[in-house]
Amino acid sequence: MNTDGSNVVQLIGDMAEAANTAWSPDGSKIAFSAKLSGDHAIYTINADGTNLTNLTNGSNHDTEFDWSPDGSKIAFQSVRDGNWEIYVMNADGSGQRRLTNSPGADTSPTWSPKGDLIAFESDRGGDFDIYVIGSDGGDERVLVDRAGNDLEPRWSPDGDRIACIVQGL
Repeated sequence: MNTDGSNVVQLIGDMAEAANTAWSPDGSKIAFSAKLSGDHAIYTINADGTNLTNLTNGSNHDTEFDWSPDGSKIAFQSVRDGNWEIYVMNADGSGQRRLTNSPGADTSPTWSPKGDLIAFESDRGGDFDIYVIGSDGGDERVLVDRAGNDLEPRWSPDGDRIACIVQGL
């Protein structure tokens, strides 16, 4: 739709179990997570409604995701290995690989503006804290580790800061 709410166009049918949506950085595609058949999967569709593509086929419960700044990759969360972990794939769904491997739930991935880091939340320490990991899977570290929950990290446009929801101060 237009930003004033006019010209609403439905691209696909019932999306009652959709988790989130995001435009590709170049504006040509829309990615979304939905339960269209089987479990939640991540899909893309061209902005004009053509070429609906299931990127994460199977029964993996793939949900929260974020496009890399250059649009070539998508980071997402999945429970495919029995626990919520962060994965990365090419924008066409190929090359899926797990980045994190922890006993806690690793969720809500978000790319840094430079595309070299991914921030995420994890409850591996008992409550949710903010972590970062290199987009190649290296250099994983905790950024915020305190009592209470720190949720939904989001990078500043210059990549120098991260905003998050803080619960339990």
